[in-house]
Amino acid sequence: MTRPNYGRVAPGLRRTIGDPARAQDGLSAGSVPEPCTARIAVDLLGGDHAPAVVVDGALRACQADPALHLLLVGTVEAAGAVLAALGPAERERVSTMAAPAERADLVRAVPLAEQAVPLVEQEALARRERIAWESRDRAAPGDSRSEHDRREVATGGRRPRSAEGWVESGVRTAVLAVAQGLADGVVSAGNTGATVTSAALGLGRWPGVRRPPLAAVLPTAAGRLVLLDVGSSVDPDVATLAMHARLGAAYAMSVHGIAAARVGLLTIGTESGKGDKLRRAAPAVLAAQHLPAGARFIGLVEGHDVVLGAAADVVVTDGFTGNVLLKGLETSYALVGPPPHPSEAPPRAAILLGVGGTVVVCHGAADANDLAAGIALAAHLHRHAAVAAIAGLISQNEVSHE
Repeated sequence: MTRPNYGRVAPGLRRTIGDPARAQDGLSAGSVPEPCTARIAVDLLGGDHAPAVVVDGALRACQADPALHLLLVGTVEAAGAVLAALGPAERERVSTMAAPAERADLVRAVPLAEQAVPLVEQEALARRERIAWESRDRAAPGDSRSEHDRREVATGGRRPRSAEGWVESGVRTAVLAVAQGLADGVVSAGNTGATVTSAALGLGRWPGVRRPPLAAVLPTAAGRLVLLDVGSSVDPDVATLAMHARLGAAYAMSVHGIAAARVGLLTIGTESGKGDKLRRAAPAVLAAQHLPAGARFIGLVEGHDVVLGAAADVVVTDGFTGNVLLKGLETSYALVGPPPHPSEAPPRAAILLGVGGTVVVCHGAADANDLAAGIALAAHLHRHAAVAAIAGLISQNEVSHE
């Protein structure tokens, strides 16, 4: 087994793979509990139209689910708008946590007396991870440092006062609330990179998961399809795609009941040798590995296979291609309607796989209905112990094929 990588979390807050987390009522992996209370931390500062749209979405989610408890993370004014619009009974199910709208790398949003690593140091680590993930090819000839590295040196490690720097304090605070056991899951429509980094550092990554992927569910002519990654890792290597295939298969089984899922690799043609260097190298690795829950790699798939849904149940790709495809399909479906199928349309939100907690990411341009659906998805995942179930399948798969 690969040695776990927990990120920068105080020892008492760390979760390991297969640990369903104390917030999940001790349910075993794969069990389906009765409806129960779900405490969801909502980042009021994230999104293109925050906080107004997030406030509206939080209101709708709270009114639609009597067993939902919300932890509103953001400014006092934004949280107050939600409380003011709720009745006395509903108001008892909402609590607030302040997240100052200031630079995230200088604000200690949530005090952690037992925190082993200062938050400023966590942010420095986050910057280094972003450089490693997305900027490896930006170094000038003869200079091993990337442009981001040189900019960090030039600015003394300080980030400019930008909108991105402000909203990160909201999602970081929400993630730390989950790490502290104050919430069962987090929902954010803020910057994807900030959300992924905050979750990886605050909740820890599972063994072998270097880049946690975002998995979205799309309607197809044949039913539903899991697409990942849709925005987290824009330049993965073959090993990352292989891990994402395992995570996608486990997610399809644990949450959507798809046994023996068919896993395909998205590329520009199904003929052997099609695609770029990554797509040409990945099929052999994907075909050779063992997938959880009886899933199998069925080979290359194209864009039309994502719409039809007849060839594969899970489609793996890089985060850049997946995000472009996802947004293009969602816009097309909004204009002309989704493929005909009797099942309810899946929420326009994605789950972050491979971290020690329930994290749901909505589009930055999400409307109130999208935010409400994202909150409902997070509650559903918690109530079904989805994170523990997925982790259990991954762990069993790794142990049985060591």
